[in-house]
Amino acid sequence: MKIKLLIFTLLGFISLHSSAQSEATYTVRFDSNWSQATHPHPSGNLPNGAHWSRLVGATHNDGVVFWEMGGLATPGIEDVAELGSNTVFFGEVDDAIASGYANEAINGNNLSTALGSITINNIITTEEYPLITLLTMIAPSPDWFVGVNSVELFNGSEWIDEIVIDLYPYDAGTDSGADYDSSNMDTNPQEPISSLQGISPFSSEIMGTLTITLESVLGTDDFTENKTTLFPNPAQERFTVSHTSALQSVAIYNVLGTEVMKKENLNANSVDMNISALPSGAYLVKTVSDSKKESVLRLIKL
Repeated sequence: MKIKLLIFTLLGFISLHSSAQSEATYTVRFDSNWSQATHPHPSGNLPNGAHWSRLVGATHNDGVVFWEMGGLATPGIEDVAELGSNTVFFGEVDDAIASGYANEAINGNNLSTALGSITINNIITTEEYPLITLLTMIAPSPDWFVGVNSVELFNGSEWIDEIVIDLYPYDAGTDSGADYDSSNMDTNPQEPISSLQGISPFSSEIMGTLTITLESVLGTDDFTENKTTLFPNPAQERFTVSHTSALQSVAIYNVLGTEVMKKENLNANSVDMNISALPSGAYLVKTVSDSKKESVLRLIKL
């Protein structure tokens, strides 16, 4: 019964996702402002090996909140904030995708120094998933991070061209260490996520900025005139992807954004894909037509 219910839920999600709506592509840039000059430590130096973990997150709708000020950190957020580990968090995103609440996981690079920047290109979402959540660990630290929660990319009528957000430090409420290199001190009971702005070892200065920039929009007319279809979906061993004009490439990505299969130089309106070797789960299928039009559709592998 549970398996059937899951399949029906996924089928409903696919139906909603494939309805005509615009699709936007964004670039995210994180610029760090973390230094001894902006956030002076009493020792006179930032911790050895000061860096930022991978910038991770998801595009989603208001059916899910991955973290928020005053809320309790999930196990995934705790792992990111304490360890810079993303496995459990991506599992939470995967669950939200399967439930129809999230569009895709975002897995950016880390930053090996305190100052510098991280850029993530080609974040693709639709009007159904107009929100973006991101975070990265302040490392080393007990459980400190910066990030944004459920930032709106679509205002109800159009995609927002650019969003610039000042970032301040947060405490995940899962470790009671008071300094960068404090030993592990689990907070019991767990406390709500709180701001560390102006609290030692941080000043009231920003920790960095996040710039979210719109790169392109594929409108509803583009969907109609350049229609891509998948059949069957869900699929177990094979599926066929078709387009109203010739396809040049078909690529499959897992929920972490890793390319797991690709066919190129096709010049065909219909392409058969053998996915029997892929694990069951949700995937994104990206096609590029001969007119350079891109489309992204969701596929469920049974």
